[in-house]
Amino acid sequence: MESLAAYVYKAACEGRVLTLAALLLNHSEAETRFLLSYVTQLAGQRSTPLIIAARNGHDKVVRLLLDHYKVDTEQTGTVRFDGYVIDGATALWCAAGAGHFEVVRLLVSHHANVNHRTITNSTPLRAACFDGRLDIVRYLVEHHADISITNKFNNTCLMIAAYKGHVDVVRYLLEQGADPNAKAHCGATALHFAAEAGHIDIVKELMSCQAAMVVNGHGMTPLKVAAESCKAEVVELLLAHVDCDRSSRIEALELLGASYANDRENYDIQKTYQYLHMAMTERHSDPNSIIAKEMLPPNEAYGWRSECQTLQQLEAIRVDRDALHIEGLMIRERILGSDNVDVSHPIIYRGAVYADNMEFEQCIKLWLHALRLRQKGNRNTHKDLLRFAQVFSQMVHLKEHVWASAVEQVLSCSVLEIQRSMARVEAGPESELPQAMDNYESNIFTFLYLACISTKTTCSDEERARINKHVYNLIQMNPRGRNGSSLLHLAISSTTPVDDFHTNDVCSFPNAQVTKLLLDCGAQVNAVDNEGNTPLHVIVQYNRPISDFLTLHAIIISLVEAGAHTDMTNKQKKTPLDKSTTGVSEILLKTQMKMSLKCLAARAVRQHQITYRNQIPKTLEEFVEFH
Repeated sequence: MESLAAYVYKAACEGRVLTLAALLLNHSEAETRFLLSYVTQLAGQRSTPLIIAARNGHDKVVRLLLDHYKVDTEQTGTVRFDGYVIDGATALWCAAGAGHFEVVRLLVSHHANVNHRTITNSTPLRAACFDGRLDIVRYLVEHHADISITNKFNNTCLMIAAYKGHVDVVRYLLEQGADPNAKAHCGATALHFAAEAGHIDIVKELMSCQAAMVVNGHGMTPLKVAAESCKAEVVELLLAHVDCDRSSRIEALELLGASYANDRENYDIQKTYQYLHMAMTERHSDPNSIIAKEMLPPNEAYGWRSECQTLQQLEAIRVDRDALHIEGLMIRERILGSDNVDVSHPIIYRGAVYADNMEFEQCIKLWLHALRLRQKGNRNTHKDLLRFAQVFSQMVHLKEHVWASAVEQVLSCSVLEIQRSMARVEAGPESELPQAMDNYESNIFTFLYLACISTKTTCSDEERARINKHVYNLIQMNPRGRNGSSLLHLAISSTTPVDDFHTNDVCSFPNAQVTKLLLDCGAQVNAVDNEGNTPLHVIVQYNRPISDFLTLHAIIISLVEAGAHTDMTNKQKKTPLDKSTTGVSEILLKTQMKMSLKCLAARAVRQHQITYRNQIPKTLEEFVEFH
């Protein structure tokens, strides 16, 4: 029956109504019910024949299933729409979301629940609003669809139609009594969504229905959202809003100008000056009531500059693009607040432009500032840290001077990020564990790149001591990769991945310098991974023993001198010598082997299966087990 169910599903999926009818002929009621309720899993979707037929708009198939076979309209499945996975969707939800009016009409006429909610609380009406199908929206509302039902984020149908730019749907929903001032969990209203997307006609519709200028959970009004997104037409429209006072107008004009200065997609330095000039004129429009700026303290990242406070100061930098860029960054940080998630992106972008122009010092200062802002907000910074490894590597490769203080500061931030990512792995929700583990491991790799770069950086004794202190601090936290690899395992493993954007010009593994650095800072030379392998087990399996003989030799020497047990066995009872894959590593290992009497005694105890538990000190029990 399951193989037959696959044919039934395929016929429904492709709209072959005669084939479907033939496949269902001469079956008992129970068998037919099984075939038409069977859930097929295909390409990330889980659906019944009715759901897939509705999804694909095959109204004749839907009619057959409803009229002749009385299939339950409330069957649910999992479907993909516009890159989203919708769990708990009914046939009506699918038809509404895909814009199949005739299928919607058929399902509603067969008493499908117009207010059925998916797992995320989405209704068929919401799906139709997302797609902008006014005919389906109108039909569902006329058949008692509730326009006030919100999804799991408390987003209304009006909000999604406003964000997607469906002005006719927005107008209809407002006519039907939709609340223009309803708030999502993030505090945003439909006006926020329309303003951010730049849908000026929808903004007009909402304003005509007395949509209020409220602040969302990030402290942003629709006016600020439009300005931050470089939606100039919307800003100019909202400046006339009844809730917009003089201070709000000034902030909006400044934010709009500042955003044009450092937005990759909307860069326009002329508009930057234009709107900053308008704002400054407004500040000084009333000599008896000048609105002064609340200045941020000077910052090294911004060249210790202060914002312009008069028209004369602003006019002095009119043709100085660099000064206008920095002015824009300072204004954005002042208006949005340093904890705003969007403040750091333009800072990073401007730093990247400096890097492209080989102005590395200014790039690093800006990126360090952005990194600190993001860490202060407890945001995930693994991409930010990798960006530093890339630019430092580019500088080393080009023989540009790398500032030890900058490397030290990034290493410090890297240790903090690994500490936080360890906590996310241990305490985060299970659904986020795979992503948390990916970020955690990539942070460890990035730390190793930074450690490698530090070995190629000229440092004073004091700077080297500070760098080593960060390495020591991380070693004490004992971070581990997926297979239980310690930092030392990863430093001497050829399987440790290296980012291929500049980083691989400078960093490679196994790495003798990083190995020595880790050992000098207290790394456990006999640490074991999930398979019981020590770093020595790993390095003797290096498959480039001839072409990279010096690395192999230096690492084996370092490990042995640091106290690596050459006779320590892994979970397969193999010693490093047993695991050696080449004659070169075998010879190197044999020349370095220093068998102590303690090791010989432990091996004899294991070899002759002498009872030792509770017969010798606990510290020696563990030592014996290694052999």
